[in-house]
Amino acid sequence: MNEKVKSGSRNVAIVGPYLSGKTTLLESLLFVTGAISRKGSVKDSNTVGDSSQEARDRQMSVEVSTANTEYNDTRFTFIDCPGSVEFAQETYNALIGVDAAIVVCEPINDRVLTLAPLFKFLDDWEIPHLVFVNKMDRANIHVLETLHALKAVSSRPLVAHQYPIMREEQLIGFIDLVTEQAYHYHSGAPADPVPFPEELKEEEHIARAEMLEALANFDDHLLEELLEDIEPPQEEILKDLKMELGADLVVPVFFGVAEQDYGVRPLLEALVREAPEPETTAERRLGSSKKDDTTIAQVLKTYYTPQGGKLSLVRVWQGKLTDGIVLNGVRAGGIYHLMGQQQHQINQVGAGEIVALSRMEGIKTGDTISNNAAKELPKTGQLEPVYALAIIPEKRNDEVKLSGAITKLLEEDPSLAWEQHGDTHEVILWGQGEIHLQVALDRLRRKYNLPMTTHLPQIPYKETIRKPASSVHGRYKHQSGGHGQFGDVYLDIQPLSRGEGFNFKETIVGGVVPKQYIPGVETGVREFLAHGPLGFPVVDVAVTLTNGSYHTVDSSEQAFKQAARVAMQTGMTQCQPTLLEPILRVQVTAPSEFTSKVMQLVTGRRGQILGYEAIHDWQGWDSVTAYLPQAEMHNFIVELRSQTLGVGSFHWEFDHLQEVPDKLAERILTTNGSNGGNGNSK
Repeated sequence: MNEKVKSGSRNVAIVGPYLSGKTTLLESLLFVTGAISRKGSVKDSNTVGDSSQEARDRQMSVEVSTANTEYNDTRFTFIDCPGSVEFAQETYNALIGVDAAIVVCEPINDRVLTLAPLFKFLDDWEIPHLVFVNKMDRANIHVLETLHALKAVSSRPLVAHQYPIMREEQLIGFIDLVTEQAYHYHSGAPADPVPFPEELKEEEHIARAEMLEALANFDDHLLEELLEDIEPPQEEILKDLKMELGADLVVPVFFGVAEQDYGVRPLLEALVREAPEPETTAERRLGSSKKDDTTIAQVLKTYYTPQGGKLSLVRVWQGKLTDGIVLNGVRAGGIYHLMGQQQHQINQVGAGEIVALSRMEGIKTGDTISNNAAKELPKTGQLEPVYALAIIPEKRNDEVKLSGAITKLLEEDPSLAWEQHGDTHEVILWGQGEIHLQVALDRLRRKYNLPMTTHLPQIPYKETIRKPASSVHGRYKHQSGGHGQFGDVYLDIQPLSRGEGFNFKETIVGGVVPKQYIPGVETGVREFLAHGPLGFPVVDVAVTLTNGSYHTVDSSEQAFKQAARVAMQTGMTQCQPTLLEPILRVQVTAPSEFTSKVMQLVTGRRGQILGYEAIHDWQGWDSVTAYLPQAEMHNFIVELRSQTLGVGSFHWEFDHLQEVPDKLAERILTTNGSNGGNGNSK
């Protein structure tokens, strides 16, 4: 079917912290616009958003959900985004495809700081956004205090678009600060105009003056009017709000109770009136107002449906999508509008729409797709993994299916990563936190019938030596029918400086060990060092072949390899083997008020603080740099978030190996000896 063309459209993301009520707001938006006849609830697991089983099991958003509706002759596509920091990649990937975002928050000043990373992303990408202060029925602080707290975490000026009318801590209406008309809310109906409440005149005047002053910072004419005490026309104020919101210069603030639909209609009306049109957003993103026949779209999200089909959620920036269109050499299997998990097939769609394309094999989230050669559009950076689990299929026969299933899992969620660790030989799944990985494991089980067992990843300990050993003798002699085996070597073993690795050389004189057998000696040494006397790979060691003897008939390269292993077995125990652990260089970012807690957290985990400094492009945030043993990192992100209201994060990279303190080394070696592993993180 062909879609009825509307006079306008808006693509709007709903974002905000966990439990702020985003999915409830989406349900209210769909209900008041008539897209659904009855509202669902997160508690009852029957909302349009959060429709996946993983989301409903946890009563939280774990991936973006899309829904379409119409209001005042405008078509809306809403994208409900996860609030948990562990699923922030989903939110960031979707945000680059919208015209505006609604930032949902609660009127709780202590939690306002959780908005800071989101505000920074929106402003870095210059994405227009509004704030909807939800759950005003639970507000226990003055509205001006809430505004003050919000302003402290935004680099853009926040301007109240409304002033809420409260009665005994209950929201009963609002004053529109543009028109200064007061309204009272009614359940299930639009708000009614009422006389201006005189008791709020002074407070409303302060809020309105702040709004006008903020707008006047970008409009000289409005500034002149204010300086001359001329009341600006409403049309001028609305024009400024539209212009400055569209350029991400100001952030309008609304108040409401989504559960009761309070504030939802005024929010919709502001989106129709003031949010930028898709054409404006496309101009900004494409960097030009010139148009041709080229179709350009970008993938915001990849889904693998329960039936196994691939869907790519795309924003059409230019041109149109038609049934069977070929983009980047791939023929689209179908075009769909999404309503949660429901798919409504359409034949074609124009620029400015967000739709799903089926069977776009080889196309990934973030990709720019076109029917012609088109410039690659900017995509969001990939969040670095901060939490890991080693995974093993419950059924051994499933190991062959694991790689393909994880590949699809990573297509759906690019903030996951996996590796087959070279030292521990474990399959390690990396993500953004414990819940994030549990959701991924649920998907492996549900979608791909791959139940997993998990454990903490082993720490890739190494070992080295503290002292040398000279002329260590190793002889291998074996006689059984026919030719025997004979190899005889003398080795010098010496420690090297940290990070030098392994060095082998020979100083043979007079051919006591023929040249053709010397490679066998080196092979034997290397094989032994792969599993040293403490049970770990040996590093920073030099071995020199100094002497030996051979038999003209019984000697072979294999025999000299075995002789070298015998010599290493004998000599390494004389060299005081010692355990080494990987040390990571970690850069922790957090609000300045938590810097001391971050440093205590690091030092409490055997870390060494290297320094800290203010982040130059993020006022009020610090970066702490430190060395931390990898063995102390497993739950570091969990504790960091608990100490920083969930907003702390870190970047890490391997830096060097360092000797493990003796008492800790004894415990690790005892554990390693009992379980045959490579040492867990604790």
